[in-house]
Amino acid sequence: MRGIVQGVGFRWFVVRRASGLGLTGWTSNEADGSVRVVAEGTTDALDRLLALLTDGPPGAYVQKVDATRAPATGEFTSFGIRPGAHSGD
Repeated sequence: MRGIVQGVGFRWFVVRRASGLGLTGWTSNEADGSVRVVAEGTTDALDRLLALLTDGPPGAYVQKVDATRAPATGEFTSFGIRPGAHSGD
């Protein structure tokens, strides 16, 4: 996600929403000011998460969402926050 997405609780928003949808994966702040999300789950749940990410939490301004679909790896057991290049929130 690009826009005002760091320092507004975006990663915690992603964790809550993705976990609630039964998705696994992670999110992190990137050095360029964006937030990265890697998620695995059903197509329906991924579509729902993508729709939620376009709005984001209160205080966020999502300017752009780039999404790429790829086969699941099955390596994740939960959804969490990974350290990124920027401390953000």
